[in-house]
Amino acid sequence: QVHLVESGGGLVQAGGSLRLSCVASGNIFGINAMAWYRQAPGKERELVARIIDGLSTNYVDSVKGRFTISRDNAKDRVYLQMNSLKPEDTAVYYCHARRGLFDEYWGQGTQVTVSS
Repeated sequence: QVHLVESGGGLVQAGGSLRLSCVASGNIFGINAMAWYRQAPGKERELVARIIDGLSTNYVDSVKGRFTISRDNAKDRVYLQMNSLKPEDTAVYYCHARRGLFDEYWGQGTQVTVSS
């Protein structure tokens, strides 16, 4: 079992920045992909950014050039640096971890609210 705990959410004005952190604990051996998803009210959960094997990254088009995902394997953490935030970035952000094809875990989520 893997336990994920997010932190760093909050209220920020448009144009501001936040840094989300996710700490992984438990049986983390073999976790090869970590990601951030988000879900806004009335919308489906969407993939925001993913990092595979600590190197390869991909982003949803709406955050490219503004968000950066990184992983600190020594500290079992993954981060999401969010710059130039927009009101449409408002959502609950979830940390996600995957081991192999079928073994996946979710955090409880952290709220990010961007005011205009």
